Amino acid sequence: MRGLDIFAGAGGSSLGARFAGVEMVGAIDMCPLATATYRQNFPTTYVETNHLQKIDRPTLKRRIGEVDILLASPECTNHTCAKGAATRDEDSRATAMLVIDYARFFRPRWLVLENVVQMRPWSRYQELKRELMSLGYELAEQVLDAADFGVAQTRRRLFLVGDRRRQPLLVQRKRPGPKRSAKSILDTPGTWRTAPLYDPRRARETTARAERAFSVLGEGASFLIVYYGSDKRGSKNGGWQPLSRPLRTITTLDRFALVEPDSNGPRMRMLQVPELKRAMGFAKEFVFPAGTRRDKIRLIGNGVCPPVMEVVVCALTS
Repeated sequence: MRGLDIFAGAGGSSLGARFAGVEMVGAIDMCPLATATYRQNFPTTYVETNHLQKIDRPTLKRRIGEVDILLASPECTNHTCAKGAATRDEDSRATAMLVIDYARFFRPRWLVLENVVQMRPWSRYQELKRELMSLGYELAEQVLDAADFGVAQTRRRLFLVGDRRRQPLLVQRKRPGPKRSAKSILDTPGTWRTAPLYDPRRARETTARAERAFSVLGEGASFLIVYYGSDKRGSKNGGWQPLSRPLRTITTLDRFALVEPDSNGPRMRMLQVPELKRAMGFAKEFVFPAGTRRDKIRLIGNGVCPPVMEVVVCALTS
């Protein structure tokens, strides 16, 4: 199977597809840091850094050849609740319609469109599906949580899949056994520098989140402070989570801080790129070679969990 990944990002979807037996022959993304990361991890794949609408598709096809499966993770910020009350950019949302153009031109047997669950109420979502069906695709959709497939993160995403020869096969079974915990992705204590939780320069709201955790878990507990969430301020669970559960959804922002006990008082640090990479399910060998720490967190937060894409592609193409 030969695959093309549009809106490829750093390569999470492609990595999952590769685990499922797909040879990734092409990838496109407009972000230079994303494509630099992709090239490092897929050295034999042809990668273009460009807007999808500016790609000359006949030239691309001559370069990569026939395609059996099309992967697409269109821009999601203007669908997701992470946008808050801010005005949605309809032009950004409409980039998802480019999936139709690439499916029409390359005519792959299979396609997988991944996005946030909030894409479904979008006014053009049904139009998108109708256009794909007019190209001969049988469609099916399901919402999958990465935590159900061995990923140490709660991350619910919509998967719209298409097959031009039969009704698509969906993922039928979750991974058995307990879910992976946030604790499982942490580096050994002492790997990263920490700072006192009760530093006078620290924001009061940060220590208030920690104190809510202490009130439930006890003074000697380790836990995560969670920033930029939808927790209700002042509630006993507001702004923190135990290490025994999967990490909450990773976003493009630096939002998780680890608090650990110490003989001189609790200490704190932010989760680091290798830990967040593990919490997405990226293989150990997958590297993020370019950009600042903030850049890498943005690439990770925009990514697709490879183990989930693997099971989706395996089910679809079996």
